[in-house]
Amino acid sequence: MRRLRSLTALALLAAGTAVALPSPAQAAPLDMTCTPPSSNVSTYSPALTSTPQTVTSTITALWGPCTSASQPAITSGYRSATVPFTGSCLELLQPATLTTTITWNTGQTSTVTTNYLGAIAGAVFTVTSTGTVTGGLFAGDSVVINLTGPSADIALCTAGLGTVSSIYMLGTLVIS
Repeated sequence: MRRLRSLTALALLAAGTAVALPSPAQAAPLDMTCTPPSSNVSTYSPALTSTPQTVTSTITALWGPCTSASQPAITSGYRSATVPFTGSCLELLQPATLTTTITWNTGQTSTVTTNYLGAIAGAVFTVTSTGTVTGGLFAGDSVVINLTGPSADIALCTAGLGTVSSIYMLGTLVIS
């Protein structure tokens, strides 16, 4: 399995004549924003190595604090997924697609499909995921998830000098 990997019209009245001008692109309104200490933990069993093998990845994200003008009762969310795949730590740096369900503190859910891309820059591992809410609350909205964490274990593993048993990252979730 392949892994883990968002604008009105403007009118101007001049001398009693309405002149319509093209509008600039505008960002879509935010439906939900979750900020750090929102976190994501991915664990691998067995630990990832530089040699491909069958692995089970368990991904757990705790979103919060969250704010939403349209859903003010939502203050946090949770997602968990178990994904079996065959690969190595090199897969963490390859694009992939992931579908998960976020369960909000209100009991409502959002099914999210995102395209994942991981990268290492110095001592930081970043993951950017973009996609769409495909079902449930906020269906049809865009999703952007940005996560950062330490890269040491991943860098060592891709060089054949270590393993990756888990990755802890902080980040943001924006639904608009």
